[in-house]
Amino acid sequence: MKKLFAIAIIAILALCAWNAIDTSDMIVNIDGEEVDGPLGALLGLVFGGLGMVIAAIAVTCAAVFVGFVFAGVGVLLVVGLALVGIILAALIAPFMLPLLIPAAIIWFILSRNRKHRDKAAFEPAV
Repeated sequence: MKKLFAIAIIAILALCAWNAIDTSDMIVNIDGEEVDGPLGALLGLVFGGLGMVIAAIAVTCAAVFVGFVFAGVGVLLVVGLALVGIILAALIAPFMLPLLIPAAIIWFILSRNRKHRDKAAFEPAV
C-alpha cells in the first residue's frame, strides 16, 4: 500500500510538471527578438532558474549582513520595544489606574519594610 501511494504521488507530480512546462505558450523576448517553441521554453526555464538562484544568494547575503549588524543592537532593540510597549499600555489603558495605585502603594510598603529588615540585619547587635 505504501509503494502504491508513493507511485501515485510521483505520477501526479510528473503530470503537474508536464502540464506546467507547456512550450506552446512560452515566448522569450531577447533584445527585441521573440524566441518561442522548445528553445524559448528552455531559455525561459534557464533564465528563470538563474534569477531564482541569484535572488536566493542576495537574500542570504542580506540576512547574514543584517544578522551581524543587529547582533549588538538587538538587545537594545528588544529593551526599547519592551519600554515602548509598557508606555503604550500605560497610555492606552488609563482604566487600569485604579488598580495600579493600590498595587503601587503595597509595593512601596513592602519594599520599605524589606529595606528596614535588611538594614536591621546588618546592624551589629549591642
